[in-house]
Order: sequence, then structure tokens, then C-alpha cells
Amino acid sequence: MVKPPVSVSMAFVRGMLAAVQARGMDVLPLLTEAAIDPALLDQASARVTGEQYVALFRLLIERCDDDGLGFFSRQVKRGSFALSVRVALGAPTLLVAMRRVAHTWQLLQDDVRFVAVREGPLVGWVLHFSEGRTQQPNFMHEMLLRIYWRVLSWLVAARLPPVRFDLAFPCPAYAGSYRTVLPGELRFDQAHSALWFDAAALQWPIRRDEAALRSFLAQVQWNIILPRRRDDDVSTRARQHLQTATPAWPDLAGTAQALQMSVSTLQRHLAAEGTSFQALKDELRRDLAITRLTTSSVSLAALATDLGFSDSAAFQRAFKCWTGSPPGAYRRRG
Repeated sequence: MVKPPVSVSMAFVRGMLAAVQARGMDVLPLLTEAAIDPALLDQASARVTGEQYVALFRLLIERCDDDGLGFFSRQVKRGSFALSVRVALGAPTLLVAMRRVAHTWQLLQDDVRFVAVREGPLVGWVLHFSEGRTQQPNFMHEMLLRIYWRVLSWLVAARLPPVRFDLAFPCPAYAGSYRTVLPGELRFDQAHSALWFDAAALQWPIRRDEAALRSFLAQVQWNIILPRRRDDDVSTRARQHLQTATPAWPDLAGTAQALQMSVSTLQRHLAAEGTSFQALKDELRRDLAITRLTTSSVSLAALATDLGFSDSAAFQRAFKCWTGSPPGAYRRRG
């Protein structure tokens, strides 16, 4: 299968850097080392590749020696995250694993506790912040929920579909980027941030061992922070078909035929997943363009042709609409 391109909203880059910037750290060297143009940092629609995002995440942890990226009142030393996952190995069920993770996490810092609560057929893993630490940056909530949702899914070696995410802050301007980061119903302005899923999963067995953990940790940033798409989503299948067929760029009818469904059925599925065929196509073209601009010296004319545009000018107009910047702002340096 062709590797799907991944791009990340600059809002999440700004969020990642918020704590260390508030403490006076100069982040320009980190951005440069991660091959992110600092000039893009304050542009609302800018994006980075998955590779750049992971590189920045790793650099920040290494330079600060802090798995908490500076968000907590005391340092969460490197290796703490691995410890919080390792303690869950050998647990008989997901419920016991969650209790072990929550207990270990409470030993490592003083700012937030994970608390499991029941709500009818659902269980919520809720973030309870200590008094005086309730007003935390959005990214801290997002980071803890997305990381530990991925960890719980990994521990049971199965999909753990989130029913909803509660978020203890107002809906941000970049909320549209949550579709592949927090893929469930979103409720903003809640008393606590929380991940909610089917309570039946609490009795699922833990299926990972030490060898699996070593493999997981070897690529941990890729495993826990990058946007993910469900393999069985129609939008994912349509996106994969479009990417495989490039530079032909099949139309809606051709894509529906390839997926063995009618045009109306495809449109209905995409709408239910919060997207449309045109939005899906443009999102893929945007991610492909950002990836190739930052990793190669491809000409704009050649890239425009590969992405199905009539000429370079049409591509440049579309790219600026997608990212707020001309393609040259993403051109590989050096």
C-alpha cells in the first residue's frame, strides 16, 4: 500500500511549544532543526508534515529532558511515559491496566489525575486537575487524551472506538483539525476533559508483552501523536484510491465504482464522516504538495501536473487557499 501523506495543523505545533515558550525558551533552534520554517509559526492555516511534527516532539523532549513538554509544575523526566505504559503489562483486563497507569501517573506529577467514571453503558477516563492548575492550555488536554487513548487501544491490540471526547475549554478556531486527532463526538466547555468509550471494553484482556512494548517505544511518537484514519472508514478507502490512482485523479463516479458503491451511497458515507469528495481530494492534494515541497526540489509545474491541476498558476492559487501561504514558503531549504 502507498504510504499516505500526513500533515498537521500549525495550531498543534504552537500548542506543543506553548509551555516552554511561556518559560522563556528560544524555540527557533528547535524549529530550524526540525526543518520547520519559523516564519510559518504564526500563520493560522499553515501546516507541517508528520515527519516535521514528530521531529519537533522528539527534540523538545530531549532538550528539556521532560516527557511532559514543560506543561507540568514539575519535570516529568524522560522515561516516565514508558514507565506508565510498562506497569500495565500483565494486567488481566483493561480496567486493571487503567488503574495501574493512573496510579503511576499520580506518582510522577502533582497536577492531574486520571479518574474512571461510569455513565450508563459508557466509561469515561476523566482528567481531574489539582486546585490552582485548572486553567491549562488546550494542548495539555488534547495531548493527554490523544496519547492515552492510543495507549489503551495498543494495550488491548484492538480498536477502542471513542464515543466522545469532552473538552474543558471553548471550541477553538482549529477544531476542524480534530477529525483525525480526536475522532469522536466533541463536547466543548465541559467541567472536565475526558475520553468516553463502551464500558464493555473494561473487561478486554491486555495482549501486549515486553517485546511488543520495545517495538512500540521505538516509534513511540509516530504511534501516539500523529493523526490517524480508521482503515474501515469510507473516507480512508476513497483517499487511498485517489492516492493510488495519481496522477489520473478519478472523479466522484470513478471512485464510487472502484469502491463498489453508487455515487449517492459514497456521498452519504462521506457526509456521515464529516467530509465530502471534493474536500477529501483537496486534503490529499494539500498533504501531497506539502510533503513533496518539503522533501524534494520538484518544480511547481511538475507538481501541479501530478496533482491534477491545469497549470502552475491554478495550483499556486489552490495551495495558498489551503495553507495561507504560497508554495515557495514550504520549499525545502538547503
